[in-house]
Amino acid sequence: METIVKAHGKAKTKVNIVAEDVPVLRSRADRLAAGRALRDKVPRSSHAEWTPSAQRRDPIEILEESNQDRLPELVPIRYGRMLRSPFTFLRGSAALMAHDLAATASTGLRVQACGDCHLLNFGLFATPERNLVFDLNDFDETLPAPWEWDLKRLAVSFAIAGRDNRLPDADSRKAVLECVRTYREHLREYSRTNPLEVWYTRLDMKTLIAMAPDEKVKKTREQLAEKARQRVVENLFPKIVGEVAGRRRLVDQPPLLFHVSDPGFEERVHEALADYRQSLSDERRVLLDRYHLEDFAVKVVGIGSVGTRCFIGLLFDEEDHPLILQFKEERRSVLEPYAGKSQYDNQGQRVVMGQRLMQSSSDIFLGWLRGQRGREFFVRQLRDMKMSAPTEEVTPAQINRYAGLCGWTLARAHAKSGDATSISGYLGKGDAFDEAIGTFAIAYADQTERDHGALVKAVSAGRLEALVEE
Repeated sequence: METIVKAHGKAKTKVNIVAEDVPVLRSRADRLAAGRALRDKVPRSSHAEWTPSAQRRDPIEILEESNQDRLPELVPIRYGRMLRSPFTFLRGSAALMAHDLAATASTGLRVQACGDCHLLNFGLFATPERNLVFDLNDFDETLPAPWEWDLKRLAVSFAIAGRDNRLPDADSRKAVLECVRTYREHLREYSRTNPLEVWYTRLDMKTLIAMAPDEKVKKTREQLAEKARQRVVENLFPKIVGEVAGRRRLVDQPPLLFHVSDPGFEERVHEALADYRQSLSDERRVLLDRYHLEDFAVKVVGIGSVGTRCFIGLLFDEEDHPLILQFKEERRSVLEPYAGKSQYDNQGQRVVMGQRLMQSSSDIFLGWLRGQRGREFFVRQLRDMKMSAPTEEVTPAQINRYAGLCGWTLARAHAKSGDATSISGYLGKGDAFDEAIGTFAIAYADQTERDHGALVKAVSAGRLEALVEE
């Protein structure tokens, strides 16, 4: 512990600083050298390896464990969505891949990790200034963890998506290499950049349109941007809201949208809203206070989140302008058994803080709460121009371009929280690491197909119940 004496006029104030709380600043040259030295302990080629051990756990057991405390009547929907393809299986099995990644080579360099980093967890959304940006947009599993885990999961998602589009593995591998190359090169750029500039950097839609390689791609991106701008509450409102006995109500669409019949539920909702309000900064409380709650219902979302408690709240201001907030239950990250516990006791706060640390700009309504029954939630707007890129019927050129954007975006997110220079020193300027991840991604894509097959068998044998939606 170091003691610093500050003089204020005649008085002196002692400030105690715990040395462990103060990061040790090292030169860029030292950090590059430290990263390069890691290659001796963890060769870059070692990241290519994926051979499941004889002691690898039954993947179905891991999936069943992840269902603990989910709403049991919704779990079959989760399995039904995972059954559709190896890609949807990958999306719903973050816990399984976390288990496997923990057994792979690791440099020990940690960042704020997404924890569920696949290509559909990137996309467009609106900043508070109403600009469209491309960024990561799902943080349910975020936690400080090795940077390689995010990049490997992202790479595998491109390998699997390529197969879903009936592309040869050679083309899928090229997309993986493009993703890793852009990650490596942009991370090195960020390692040379003023930290403030890294935080200010964002990839907005105007830039994406300007970067288009030809007029056809430019037009496609302009159309995508226009479609995203239409994904706002005002356009969603008529589809899910009706009038019952003179009161505006969310329209039940079971099993995907439905009301809770518990007589004490409404009181708990208002207590939860009050708790959520306390997580907001003062000026955002003023904004929230302009709205009143009109209705509240369960809404099933995603694949991996199906079965967790997710609600939407319908609010209006005095002039009847709508606001729809999403209250999403958060449990401990799937990375926690392998990366350690979060510093935040509230899992909703864990998600919000991780999101703010990784994104270039975040929803103004981000907040968290702990419900009366001890469950924890994070809160955001349900829809604010949020949109993912289409992944069906894509060409090799399209998937390559998208892979590059995702690699670039992940590099910026990791550079905000991690030691970009040491990671860059480890990666180097060549493609040794890129090639290793290309090999890993194809090998783990094979594993994902086997695990998806195990799910199909488990459902066929009656071990698991699945509901396949139309």
